[in-house]
Amino acid sequence: MRTIRLLASSVLFLLFPALAAGQTAPTPVFGETLEVRVVNLEVVVTDRAGLPVSGLEAGDFELRVDGAEVPIGFFTEVRGGTAIAGTGEPGEAPAVPGVPALAPGEPVDTSYLVFIDEVFSIPRDRNRVLDRLRSDLGRLGPEDRMAIVAFDGRKLTMLTSWSSSPTVLDRALREAQARPAFGQQRLSELRTLQTDQRYFRGLPTRQGSLPRSRLEAHELAFAQRLQDRLEGVVFAAVGALQSFAQPPGRKVMLLLSGGWPEDPAEYAAGEPLLLGDPDGGLRRGEEVYAPVLAAANQIGYTLYTVDVPGFSGPDVDAGSSEAPMEGIAAWREHSLRQTLYRLAGETGGKALLSAQRLDALAAVAADTRSYYWLGFTPVWKGDDRDHEVALRVRREGVRVRSRSGFVDFSVNREVSLRLESGLLLGEVPGAEPLTLEVGRPQRVRPGKMRVPFTLTLAPEQLVLLPGGDGVPAATVELRVAALDENGGRSEVPVMPLVIRGEAGKAGAAIRFASEMELRRLEHRLLVAIHDPMTGRLFVAEREIRP
Repeated sequence: MRTIRLLASSVLFLLFPALAAGQTAPTPVFGETLEVRVVNLEVVVTDRAGLPVSGLEAGDFELRVDGAEVPIGFFTEVRGGTAIAGTGEPGEAPAVPGVPALAPGEPVDTSYLVFIDEVFSIPRDRNRVLDRLRSDLGRLGPEDRMAIVAFDGRKLTMLTSWSSSPTVLDRALREAQARPAFGQQRLSELRTLQTDQRYFRGLPTRQGSLPRSRLEAHELAFAQRLQDRLEGVVFAAVGALQSFAQPPGRKVMLLLSGGWPEDPAEYAAGEPLLLGDPDGGLRRGEEVYAPVLAAANQIGYTLYTVDVPGFSGPDVDAGSSEAPMEGIAAWREHSLRQTLYRLAGETGGKALLSAQRLDALAAVAADTRSYYWLGFTPVWKGDDRDHEVALRVRREGVRVRSRSGFVDFSVNREVSLRLESGLLLGEVPGAEPLTLEVGRPQRVRPGKMRVPFTLTLAPEQLVLLPGGDGVPAATVELRVAALDENGGRSEVPVMPLVIRGEAGKAGAAIRFASEMELRRLEHRLLVAIHDPMTGRLFVAEREIRP
């Protein structure tokens, strides 16, 4: 994860026309707005044989959030794709926004969002999985729909929006098969690492020895590059979830992964590590994947992870005279699988591995036909806290599968996530245009450049209220999101700006000048102004070349 430095700024005072005699500044109308956000739980209950258990009632479930029991706000059983116990009448709007109003006998549709990872996948193996998806499109129900996106390391491409047409979906999957994928490059990087490991310390079997506490220099460099790519693909998945957040029915993501290691540092080492503070700014695995879990659980998506062979394989070249490092190869393969198990398990889905990958759509369609739909309304505080959800059935001999938590996102985090999604998708839904002028980048130190920029807003884009000194003012937030040519992202800095309108002076332009410091690479930038009072977001996009 890289950072953007917003440097010393010069604010040009915002000059507004004087108010006419007797005219007062407009007073916004304030009122109570009740936003009810429901956490939906899609719950699969099975017996010891793995068969669905039907006929349960709301009283059969015990729901706890952070250890405290909470009431179930709504309850519906879906059996064979049809609502059995409903919460409303046919055609009736839900009483609570976000709660499905389903009458008994009403079909329940499923929205399938297919995410194709091209960063770690090998084209041949990816295309085998896509071939089976194409042949299984007939398994979609008459009310079901599918959208398909692909991520190449720099851009998230929508191959089709929601569609129920087999012809449209088949065309999009064929287009996906024709796109490049870069799993062979990832394998080459792994083999280079293994060669370096053999050169510097021999075969790193270390079986029976104590875990190391740090990485060697060549391992650290590999782990840092791997983390950058993983963070990019994770945030691409987040962007896809946010961009397709409001389809009807049950929401499912088929996540086709070419191999995402559970922990970048340990994958580089080929063994567990005793790392207190990870080297070189590395994040532990739970931090890397937390954003996609948080987004899926907040929006209500169930993740079904599909392994598309890519970032795996033998630890030495086939023609090498070295003996295969079977223990390390198995450990690395285990790391890849654990990621898929975790992403699926914490959202209530399944990991479809090995032979199951070729029956992914059939397996997901069957798994989403019978379940219980529960919901509750927590007390939202917008504090970015993680909350644990535990669900138990008051019956012996059954197993429960559902999402395990949710995050109470703050407005600040939601706005930053919108920008990061926009970097990948090419647009920020709901954003308004912002005028941006960018100066010539200047090299300031090795590997760094400084980029001057100026923003301009029209006065009607902001709501200014009289301050203590009688001068109209507003506090807004400047944010900058960046994606470099290697797919590296930046954290989104937030700079508060106080906008003041000086009555009695001519002019109406709102201008702000500043500089940012970036690595000397090509970048795609999104510069934004967010008004917390109105919720409006103004965004400008630019390509920067050193």
